[in-house]
Amino acid sequence: MAKQAIRVENLIKRFGEGDSLVSVIEGADFLVNKGELVALIAPSGAGKTTLLMMIGCVAEPTSGKIWLGDELVYDNEWLTKEQRKIRREKIGFIFQAHYLIPFLNVIENVTLVSQTNGVSEKESNAFAMELLEYFDIADKAHNLSSELSGGQNQRVAIARALANKPQIILADEPTAALDTERSVSVVQMLKKIALDQDVAIIMVTHDEAMLPFCDHILKIENKKVVSHDVPKSSKLI
Repeated sequence: MAKQAIRVENLIKRFGEGDSLVSVIEGADFLVNKGELVALIAPSGAGKTTLLMMIGCVAEPTSGKIWLGDELVYDNEWLTKEQRKIRREKIGFIFQAHYLIPFLNVIENVTLVSQTNGVSEKESNAFAMELLEYFDIADKAHNLSSELSGGQNQRVAIARALANKPQIILADEPTAALDTERSVSVVQMLKKIALDQDVAIIMVTHDEAMLPFCDHILKIENKKVVSHDVPKSSKLI
């Protein structure tokens, strides 16, 4: 049975006021369940990153409701002052650039979040090595990011996003800097993670070739967020 991971009701985001008022999102209503990889698509500047940042408890909406799992975290205002704690405990972020800390090695980058959350070094390292094995880069655990390829660095960034065992992963164009072959590899990996780890993943992408790997599509149209099925002709066999 599907379990709710993200639920959004009538989410609105506006900037400014009066004559300088700019509306970005005017009513987002959608549901993402655990185990799903969902694509978020829209033209540049249409509010994709803003929507991710609201779901991720980074940007404050103008109004609406957000549930993360069964917890209502926003109802026209944040229902807790601990947004940072929610981000640390429930959400993993993946970006277009890997943003690995250059003077830390791979395993130190992966364990940074969990140790910040109070997990012991021994436990953090053990789980980080499990993740690196999962991504087939355990042999790079003590390398610096400068010694890795672009695809390997993105795998490390994904491992870091999983280090706090999140319920939700928000990926903002994670394949934009990669070639087609590496992009497919990363998206296949995200799909496998969604199923294996029972997490919900929303992935911003401009690449239609990535859509067949997704369960469904969220599209920003006329400042509304509309849910679409992946076209049958596009689905992978």
